[in-house]
Amino acid sequence: MVVFESERLIVRRFCKEDWKDLHEYLSIEAVVKYEPYGTFTEEECKKEAVNRSENEDFWAVCLKEDNKLIGNLYFSRQEPKAFMTWEIGYVFNPLYYGKGYATEACRVIMKYGFEEEGAHRIMARCNPENSASWKLMERLSMRREGYFKKTAFFKTTPEGKPIWHDAYEYSILEEEFLD
Repeated sequence: MVVFESERLIVRRFCKEDWKDLHEYLSIEAVVKYEPYGTFTEEECKKEAVNRSENEDFWAVCLKEDNKLIGNLYFSRQEPKAFMTWEIGYVFNPLYYGKGYATEACRVIMKYGFEEEGAHRIMARCNPENSASWKLMERLSMRREGYFKKTAFFKTTPEGKPIWHDAYEYSILEEEFLD
């Protein structure tokens, strides 16, 4: 099993036992506000932990001191594969906001992407209203490359009409990445 360590964190694959810690933050509306899914019940988190344990795009972020799951990363190679572009995403438990854990975890997975997977470019997207997310990207030395108006929707009105949202796109190239 691939496991990465940083000063305070372990970044590893999910296991089915992670469901309780996953539920601790995926059950909070404010946490999933900008995600393409809603809040999760305990039963849904049990299934989601299994799903994520079988999906190589998801990484569990745990505290080194007690292996507590405090968040997750999404790191996925994009098509066409020949372009060597990866997308990064993240969701963390609000009890651990403001401590630098997301920055630390993202640096670990970005280093893996550039050094082990041969990534040429790592990109990320977020809703412009999600200032915590785009500020994280900027701390990671990612560059804002685009502002996309009404590019996608995750939710609909009661009448079934899309609730469109804007998106920022950020990226960093291999030669720009400083570990």
